[in-house]
Amino acid sequence: MQRHTALGGDEFAPETVYLNSASSGLLPARSAAAVRAALEESFSHGTMGRDYFGPAVRARGAFARLMGVPEERVALGSSVAVQSAFVAASLPPGAEVLVTEGDFSSLVNPLAARTGCTVRAVPWEALADAVRPETALVAVSAVHALDGRIADLDAVREAARAHGARTYLDVTQAAGWLPLRIADFDYVVCGAFKWLLCPRGTTFMVFGGERGDIGGPGWPVPVHAGWAAGEVPEGSNYGPVDRLAATARRYDEPHAHYSYVAAEHSLGLLAEIGVATVHAHNVALADQYRAGLVAAGHTPRTAPGSAIVSTPGLADAEPRLAAAGVRVSVRAGLLRAAFHLYNSSDDVARALALLAP
Repeated sequence: MQRHTALGGDEFAPETVYLNSASSGLLPARSAAAVRAALEESFSHGTMGRDYFGPAVRARGAFARLMGVPEERVALGSSVAVQSAFVAASLPPGAEVLVTEGDFSSLVNPLAARTGCTVRAVPWEALADAVRPETALVAVSAVHALDGRIADLDAVREAARAHGARTYLDVTQAAGWLPLRIADFDYVVCGAFKWLLCPRGTTFMVFGGERGDIGGPGWPVPVHAGWAAGEVPEGSNYGPVDRLAATARRYDEPHAHYSYVAAEHSLGLLAEIGVATVHAHNVALADQYRAGLVAAGHTPRTAPGSAIVSTPGLADAEPRLAAAGVRVSVRAGLLRAAFHLYNSSDDVARALALLAP
């Protein structure tokens, strides 16, 4: 069997066998160093640093390049739930929102909380076929957080387009390891603290699709715009903002400075390695792990091509794995392992040995 070594060089030296990137990713050494420097700077220059917008500008650009979208179409946020609430606010009264059963709550719940809208949930595999003329929005995760299933995004996009529905795609469990084509989706959200190796508080929203000039017809009202969303933020501090940014920055939240200080470096590392390389590495390790589980008599949930492997009947093994320094997670009774660039074949072998009868 081919042996797979970790990627990333000296950027990672975890004290655990970390197979939990579906919960949160490890911070690269370069990102941690940047945050330490920013913290030291705060002793003299405050918690916004000497250059509050600089790291955020660079992180926005790095994310846009990694995802293959125009930088001016990317907004910064703090969480997927907040962005979902923003999308929900853009819907007209009486709108039908189509989601999949059991999709992640941060995506779905703010949509369900929208007064006057109806959320219809269908099985994962039936999403594209369930779009109908009265559907206003189709919301789905590119990769299911529970068991790693990968959505048929082409089918979803085409079905929505055929019925005139907008699309809302969550790539939190996909961006950074799964090659994606997202520019045709109307809204794309990404919590970057998992596979993109950024701190919590780093979230990106992409405004895709055919919308015309930013701020014109087809663009949502920037309902949470504050001073940071002004064309000249320093001159937008008091009263209504006279002139919003001419780019998607008009949808920015005032960002968590330290998170974006780290983000530009984490995203830079992924760009250096390449998503295609990370994808091949992660999937090879996940396939090795799946094969080992099957050989031991276990049956992982079906998720071909995924870096996430979830297995029933093994949840009780999590404390034993944790005591041995192997970090996984349990979700809905499934033992979930997630493989990323800092993992190796030795990590797979270690986990399988601990799961052996």
